[in-house]
Amino acid sequence: QLNILVDTGSSNFAVAGVPDPDVTSYFNTELSSTYKSQGIDVTVKYSQGSWTGVLGTDVITIPKGIYGTYTINIATILESENFFLPGVKWHGILGLAYDALAKPSSSVETFFDSLVRQAKIPNIFSLQMCGAGLPVSGSGTNGGSLVMGGIEPSLYKGDIWYTPIKEEWYYQVEILKLEVGGQNLELDCREYNADKAIVDSGTTLLRLPQKVFSAVVQAIARTSLIQEFSSGFWTGSQLACWDKTERPWSLFPKLSIYLRDENSSRSFRISILPQLYIQPILGIGENLQCYRFGISSSTNALVIGATVMEGFYVIFDRAQKRVGFAVSPCAEVDGSPVSEIEGPFTTADVASNCVSSVSFHEPVLWIASYALMSLCGIILLVLIILLLIPPRCQHRYTDNDVVNDESSLVRHRWK
Repeated sequence: QLNILVDTGSSNFAVAGVPDPDVTSYFNTELSSTYKSQGIDVTVKYSQGSWTGVLGTDVITIPKGIYGTYTINIATILESENFFLPGVKWHGILGLAYDALAKPSSSVETFFDSLVRQAKIPNIFSLQMCGAGLPVSGSGTNGGSLVMGGIEPSLYKGDIWYTPIKEEWYYQVEILKLEVGGQNLELDCREYNADKAIVDSGTTLLRLPQKVFSAVVQAIARTSLIQEFSSGFWTGSQLACWDKTERPWSLFPKLSIYLRDENSSRSFRISILPQLYIQPILGIGENLQCYRFGISSSTNALVIGATVMEGFYVIFDRAQKRVGFAVSPCAEVDGSPVSEIEGPFTTADVASNCVSSVSFHEPVLWIASYALMSLCGIILLVLIILLLIPPRCQHRYTDNDVVNDESSLVRHRWK
């Protein structure tokens, strides 16, 4: 029995296959009568951490709802770096994104595609995340629900608002604008989607492109009631601490993200209150509670991670190519909701398309990398041949056209 991290930002199902100091259990394939190795090595890199393992197949049983056993692809993790971390309670990862992200190639059928095909369930799943960033009140426990094949009415309240999936690799959506404390950041909407905007349960924080992050921090600092706030708090290198009797959330503004509706002339906004992005993580002594900033900068994407997702019941409707958001009943602190959905709003004030037409997908980057490596190899081969040509065939340089070693192409290529 293994605990699995549910990740909508990757596409491989993988579990620890050897002992690791940071995991309490692992899957010993040698003791399994149903596991079959495919003998294919696989490496997956995430924004934090990576692992290498071997692909195989095995039989799984879904204990609730979808009764039956199903054969799925599974990678056993043999080596990892910054993947299993001290204190984590999970032993593997369930990638629920599209097969375009599957490693080593998109021909590896994903867990959910296998389930849809074999169990004949609708091509939709939904996720309610409760608690990683929320304080537990009373005797309650942090938890959540993954519903495969449908939507569970008891896990949300109000209406479900849907935004189209722009491209089927990550769950890429289109963000139209951001507001801090009700004030529009007034950035070009393409800045919010540079170079993609995705919904990713495997990312802890709300990650923003650098330009957007700077604008958000400035707006929060300007809107908040705190003067001379340490820059280390915004960058994640420092915590901010208050007396346990204080509620620092009243000092910070609400953050709203506008998403394009299925009707492209309309939008809706999902809002998180400070209780979701000013996160309590450490108590010091009897009197102090310390908090971290649940937003960080990113070099290549806007990522709607757990910081935001914990406020909502999120529906990944692959059949109709859309992602839905509804308010989650578990997103409450001290009995008050910490998330909101409102709409519709007009999109007359934003561009008709906020998604960059240039999309640097991983497969394209790999092709470009291999092409460049091949070119470098050819050039290097030519240079080696030229170096091996007997001196009599070489051009006799005069003192004026000697190329010294410091500027030679060979030297710099080997650096």
